[in-house]
Amino acid sequence: MIDKLEMFLAVTKEGHFGRAAASLGITQPTLSAGIKQLEEQLGVLLIFRGSRYGGLTPEGQSALLWARRIVGDARQLREEMRATRHGLSGQLRIAVIPTALTWAAKISARFGRLHPNVGFTILSRTSIEILQMIDDLDIDAGISYLDNEPLGKVSSVPLYDERYMLVCGQDSPFAARDNVTWPELDGHRLCLLTSDMQNRRIINRNLVAAGVTPQATVESSSTVVLVAHVLEGGWLTILPEDIATFLSQGKPLRAVPLARPETTHAVGLVAPWREPHTPVLNALLIEAKRMVSDR
Repeated sequence: MIDKLEMFLAVTKEGHFGRAAASLGITQPTLSAGIKQLEEQLGVLLIFRGSRYGGLTPEGQSALLWARRIVGDARQLREEMRATRHGLSGQLRIAVIPTALTWAAKISARFGRLHPNVGFTILSRTSIEILQMIDDLDIDAGISYLDNEPLGKVSSVPLYDERYMLVCGQDSPFAARDNVTWPELDGHRLCLLTSDMQNRRIINRNLVAAGVTPQATVESSSTVVLVAHVLEGGWLTILPEDIATFLSQGKPLRAVPLARPETTHAVGLVAPWREPHTPVLNALLIEAKRMVSDR
């Protein structure tokens, strides 16, 4: 049953039988047979299909919630039994908003020193993608905004409040300043994150509130690309303090605080709402709280 539910989850995630089979490392006929057997066991049709995937039936929508819960519980059981035998080990999968990647390194380094048998897979994703990946059981946790857009039901540990810096070249008229106001950015060439990023939506709101039309002549999903444009082409970019300081360090760049109206947003570790958590994830949440209290 667990294997068949895993197949069902893969199909709903991929929306395609061939891709779902490939993601599980099985053949498409094996996948189709597994889904059919699951439907026979449950006595309902779960998926509309003719020559291709046609979406979930109403019964399939209900079954999806149960499948996520049951598969999540089964994975947790395996994790707890492994921790009982071998201590904390395995691989933690974490998706992180691009502006918080330095914090992912801080957490993984600190956790890794305490639990050397636990490895990390760290992915850069948007806040919306992170929540979907948590729902789909594709990651164990995420680092994302806590208070700007709806999170749904998750466990969370606040890590820091995001404050914004203007990153400019050393020859910029802003470089020698102690701070820069948002209205002063009007008319300057900006390079910013793409509009699917929550950070960009926050920055747009701040610019509009300051009477500045939020236009960027360069957009990217990568903070490295943004800082490279500042370095090579004289653009300006706006980034949270930690990533701005990290990326401008050792380069002919300045990270200048953006002054009032100073808007901050909480960023933190988010995990599925599940009690108890797996031993490894529970240890990660505890260590994140300790890291914040030690600052």
